[in-house]
Amino acid sequence: MSNAETITSLQNARIKNLVKLRNRRPRDRQSLFIAEGYRAIDRALKSGVIPEEVYFCPECFLGENEIPLIESTREKGSTLFELSRPAFEKVAYRDRPEGILGVFKQWSYGLDNIPLSQIPFLLIVESIEKPGNLGTILRSADAAGVDAIICCDPITDLFNPNVVRSSTGVLFTMPAVMTSSEETIKWLSRQRIRSVATTPHARDLHTETDLTGPLAVVMGSEQFGLSKTWLDACSNQVRIPMAGQADSLNVAMATLITLFEAVRQRSQ
Repeated sequence: MSNAETITSLQNARIKNLVKLRNRRPRDRQSLFIAEGYRAIDRALKSGVIPEEVYFCPECFLGENEIPLIESTREKGSTLFELSRPAFEKVAYRDRPEGILGVFKQWSYGLDNIPLSQIPFLLIVESIEKPGNLGTILRSADAAGVDAIICCDPITDLFNPNVVRSSTGVLFTMPAVMTSSEETIKWLSRQRIRSVATTPHARDLHTETDLTGPLAVVMGSEQFGLSKTWLDACSNQVRIPMAGQADSLNVAMATLITLFEAVRQRSQ
C-alpha cells in the first residue's frame, strides 16, 4: 500500500512500544491506547475518532474490506505501517489477529460534559475489576440507549485492551466518565436524577419498581457489590429474582437485565 512504511524486525522500536501499550502505565504516560480489528477501527472512524497510526498485515486479513478501511484512515491523516506476519502477531492481542490495529489518543469526559437527553437515562458502575466485564457493560449500555456510563472509583481503566476488545468498538461512541462516587452523588442531586441500586439483598424486584423518569441504574463490583455509600445514596434498591442455588449474577449480565427492564418500562 502506498505511503506505508514496512516493518519486519521484531526489535523495531515501534513494535516494542505497541507491546508496552498493553500495560496501563505506558498507556497513561503516552496518553495513547490500541484498538485491534476491523469492527473497532470502522466504528472509530464512523464516530469521528481518527487513529494516530495504523498497523496492518495483509496476510492476516479475513476479507476484502480491510484495504478500503485502511485507505480511509490514511485519507483522514493516519500514518500507516505495514508489518510482516511475525511482527503483527507480536503486537496483536487477539487470539486470531485480523491484520489491522490502530493507535489512538486517549480522551476524557467530565460529568458536566455528559449529553443528557430530555429524560436522562444513565448507568453507573462502581469499582468494576475485570476489563472484559466493563467492555461488555459498555455494549449493554449502548444497546439500551443510555446517555452515558459513569465509572465510579474505577479499578480497571477504560483503555485496557480487553475493555476495548469486549466493547466491540462501542468505546468510541458511548460517553464514559471516570470519577469518584462522592462527586457523582453530588452531581446526580444537582441534576435531580434518581438513582436505583441493584443488590441481591433488596426486598423489591426490579420489575416491580418504577424505572421511568430521570434515572441512574447503579451496579456494584464483581466481588463486593455496591458500597454502603451507594446503598445509602440511592432512592431505591432492587433485586433480580433468582430460582437456583447461585446467590448473584455476573455483573455484566445483571446490568443487561436491569437496563432492559428500564427500557421496557420507559417505552410504554
